Amino acid sequence: MTPRSVPLSPGPSAPDARFRVDAVAKVTGSARYTADHTAPDVRHAVLVTASVPAGRITELHTTAAEKLPGVVAVLSHRNAPKLHPVTAGMYPHGLLPLQEDRIHYEGEPVALVVAEAWEQAVAAAHRVRVRYTVQPAVTTLDEAAPEAYPPTPLPRWGPADTEVGDLQEGLAAATTIIESSYSTASRHHNAMEPAATLARYADGKLTVHDASQGVFNVQTVLACALDMEPEDIRVLSPFTGGGFGSKGYTWPHEIIVAMAARHLGGTVLLALNRAQSFTSHGYQPQTRQTITLGAKADGSLTALRHTSLSPTSLYGEYVEMAATCSRTAYACPAISTAHRVAPVAAILPTPMRAPHEGPGMFALESAMDELAHELRIDPLELRRRNHALTDPTSGKPFSSKELLACYATGARRFGWDERPMAPRSMRAGRELIGWGMAGATMNQFRFPAAARIRIQPRGDVLVEAGTQEIGTGTYTVLGQIAAQTLGCAAELVQVRLGDTELPRTGMTAGSSTTLSVGSAVRAAARNALMQLAQLATGAQTETANGVRLADGHVHFTDSATEPVAVAELLQRHGLPELAAEGEWTPQNDALSLHTFGAVFAEVAVDEDLCVPRVRRVVAAYSAGRIINPLTARSQMTGGIAWGIGQALLEQSVTDAALGRFVSKDLSGYLLPVHADVPELDVVFVDEFDEQASTIGARGTGELGAVGVSAAIANAVFHATGTRPRSLPITPEALLTAER
Repeated sequence: MTPRSVPLSPGPSAPDARFRVDAVAKVTGSARYTADHTAPDVRHAVLVTASVPAGRITELHTTAAEKLPGVVAVLSHRNAPKLHPVTAGMYPHGLLPLQEDRIHYEGEPVALVVAEAWEQAVAAAHRVRVRYTVQPAVTTLDEAAPEAYPPTPLPRWGPADTEVGDLQEGLAAATTIIESSYSTASRHHNAMEPAATLARYADGKLTVHDASQGVFNVQTVLACALDMEPEDIRVLSPFTGGGFGSKGYTWPHEIIVAMAARHLGGTVLLALNRAQSFTSHGYQPQTRQTITLGAKADGSLTALRHTSLSPTSLYGEYVEMAATCSRTAYACPAISTAHRVAPVAAILPTPMRAPHEGPGMFALESAMDELAHELRIDPLELRRRNHALTDPTSGKPFSSKELLACYATGARRFGWDERPMAPRSMRAGRELIGWGMAGATMNQFRFPAAARIRIQPRGDVLVEAGTQEIGTGTYTVLGQIAAQTLGCAAELVQVRLGDTELPRTGMTAGSSTTLSVGSAVRAAARNALMQLAQLATGAQTETANGVRLADGHVHFTDSATEPVAVAELLQRHGLPELAAEGEWTPQNDALSLHTFGAVFAEVAVDEDLCVPRVRRVVAAYSAGRIINPLTARSQMTGGIAWGIGQALLEQSVTDAALGRFVSKDLSGYLLPVHADVPELDVVFVDEFDEQASTIGARGTGELGAVGVSAAIANAVFHATGTRPRSLPITPEALLTAER
């Protein structure tokens, strides 16, 4: 049950890393995800979940299930071990599972069946009979809106409300004022790998394989809930099959499996099915946003007001901070933003690629397009005229910002100069053609990180960090950073990830991993070079400059010192290997850190059926130094596909009477497929942001999903003359809309 390091593939050197080093392992099936792990004593677990949105359990019949062959136990609030409050780590869900008879949302775990075989556990779960006293429940935002209140966001997200300047003065100074309301749908993450947890308890120690975006957080939360010492819990997640936010926080199913393993002894494995994925680890809540823009005749903004309402749960609070984008996107003397949440009987929402700015930029960039149309100014030119040189809310300078270059590069590659101003000006046969664009921005998250470099006698290198690989190319990028810093060939580097016994890192979230963990890897590599230099020369040194590792030797490029074999150095000093650690802590709080982009979209809308389809997308991004163009481009194209889904397809509709999501599967929840995703032209502007990280990088993971839906909506307006203000943009909405 130990993780395997993933060797870098022979071939490309580090500066020319054109291949994902874990690709072969993933496509051949040798990369083992959580549910692939097993043990001789493994038992399989299946959840029984609540079928009502609110109430109390009045009857729970488990005898028929317990009598089935292979069934080991049926745990519920009546016999489950008592858990302890989670006072550390990120467990915003708050509720301790299987501890009481009260039901807070449909899909909440009410029992866990454990059996020798998975089929036996499934059969037994169907035999568990639960009766409830159903209580009245507010299940939709329409019902809950009157009870909306100002939330208390996490500190790193900023305050719920902000005011800069005098909004009324700004509106009074405007020659044109527009105000429109926009809405985005509730959506679900639907990672390729459903969440799974395997826990083994033996000799007072707990070993957990988990589909996670944060192994250290899982360790902390489990230690609290089970009243164990963190060092007695090891969490591993070398491969996670996508998370997109759903596997960032720790959730009840992870606690349940660990609890069952300790209670029963041995190994317990739980893999959620697809339906349970809709109610077990959050969702992106719908938003209702209102934008008010005031501008002078030349398009310069005088006032910007952005309000957002979204649902939270009845038992906890999550805020979709949709209006935060308006705090930094454009230069404006008066900016007001406000968020409100309304409690509904549903599982607590959670971040989803891209949280906050993803829904928010749809509203803001749609409103900017409306303003451009009203003023008869080209939409791109309007954005240029309101370009912010400093953060308009905090007043801080940006760490780096090449948004104007994104505008220019994207427009040139798209051919934007040939766009006619009037809607319904272009067609291809029976299809109306439209061009739209939107800006993109994301707040840049950074987390402290540590890493370790181990150098073997032959010059082989092992990079170790606790962070997770969730499909973003972390094995490739961290190995590349180590090879570039050390000066060695990439094929000599191995990378080991996803283990709480490795150096501590933050969650794989907020587009933070490459810049945070990458900076720690660089620090560890430079420390390793300094140690090698000291071993070779016998002199103390405070710099790694002029030292490199190549061909199993330590080379000194700035002196006459002859190369020294690593094996000789280690033998001379009685060392089996050289190990060096490095740490990185975010600095420069006096700066505003964001990523930026410009998205250009072409759509075709069937004039009779009103079916919108995206024909092409060009996107240019400002995200600091791009460490690996292959993995970075994959992140952006994947993000654009997410934006297409947000714009045209995805929505989780709630049945108001039953208090449940109507389609908890991939037949009713529509996702973009290959036929929906057209030619994507992605480009990064040249940039090195030394203020954001020591490797010059910022994040790319979520930026690609921002601005796409607005660019598509604006293109639909340009094609049809009908303004979409609600996502997804469906044919029926276009058919019934008034131009």
